Amino acid sequence: MLIRAVMALTVLVCMAATPLRAAPYAELVMDARTGEVLRSRNADTRLHPASLTKMMTLYVAFEAVRRGEITLDTQVRISSNAASTPYAIGFRAGTRVPLRYLMRAAAVRSSNDAATAMAEAISGSVPAFAARMNRTARALGMNSTTFKNPHGLTQSGHLSTARDMTIMGRRLFYDYPEYYNLFGRRTTNVGIKTVRNTNRRVLDNYRGADGIKTGFTNAAGFNLVASAERGGVRVIATVFGGRSASTRNARIIELFDMGFARAPKHVAERRPAPPAYAGAVSAGPAAPPRSARPIMRPGSDADAVLIATAAPEQPTAEATRDDAPREVVTRASTQGGRVYGITLSRQPTRSAADKLLLRTALQELEALDDALRQVSRVNGGFEPSFIGLSQREAQRACLRLQSRDVDCAVTFGS
Repeated sequence: MLIRAVMALTVLVCMAATPLRAAPYAELVMDARTGEVLRSRNADTRLHPASLTKMMTLYVAFEAVRRGEITLDTQVRISSNAASTPYAIGFRAGTRVPLRYLMRAAAVRSSNDAATAMAEAISGSVPAFAARMNRTARALGMNSTTFKNPHGLTQSGHLSTARDMTIMGRRLFYDYPEYYNLFGRRTTNVGIKTVRNTNRRVLDNYRGADGIKTGFTNAAGFNLVASAERGGVRVIATVFGGRSASTRNARIIELFDMGFARAPKHVAERRPAPPAYAGAVSAGPAAPPRSARPIMRPGSDADAVLIATAAPEQPTAEATRDDAPREVVTRASTQGGRVYGITLSRQPTRSAADKLLLRTALQELEALDDALRQVSRVNGGFEPSFIGLSQREAQRACLRLQSRDVDCAVTFGS
């Protein structure tokens, strides 16, 4: 017994003498006006970003609102998957929450359930949203970042760098200034409660600090991207792998001071260029919410007549029959091989089909902007499609859509 007790005591002493392994450390300071790096350390080392991830989640959400895919007042249903996400703020499964409240919860309180709910509302699933996050990261020049989820909980391969997250912070400030104030709110109402900002210590203790986002997991350590403005000079400081919230905050303040000391007082502002999406424009003015839905008249010849069926909000039995009255809207020649189309996945309602057409057109704006959109009533729902494409256009656009997890098929003579 005595020997066992001595052995157990020895193990405890050894454990106490062994320090906890610290997360890898990185930092970067940037002049936000120009993008010039003022100081860096391990800035390109791929590390766990933790909840800094939500900066991209919110960027994509802001983009989706700007493009008309969703609105701030959209009632987002909280799925059981979202509600059960660890470290949730408390949105209950089955309830509906306006998107604006989810944005507030994610930006101010780092709510994981809010981030998951937004991802599912915008892209249909977490994996699809993560794919969009990664496309957006490439478009913004965040070339060392890979996202696997919208909240930042530790997951194999979910990695970023201090440089990339500083770029992300700068993009939020310049690309979506109308939403940037979210990150500086000390408190906010999220519908079910009022919450306090996870970054309030820096916001309260450094003059000019006005955002952006904290993050913590055991694998990541204490992370922070923060921005401050003084006298027309704005700097962004990033820390990965802080040992505690207090030491992380203290280092951010040191980096702020260093940044303001090194940044020139007067410099020509160099705003970031619009996101460089590969093969498509993924941001900008939204397309019209409604348009004619032309289809080719059955048995038409080369001088085809394009016709459009009426599209009432609540289709009547008359309007959904094959022999429903049709109105000739224009004529189009099929010469040149533009007789191909793309059919998307069947939707349960006409509204859902319309939304899918709009979302898809914006994803492949270059190829599909001039294509004609149609929604056909079929057994089991409504089938959205694009017509009036060449074979090459249809095949290339469909391949790109499939790479983004959008179901589609190339059709002939639609």
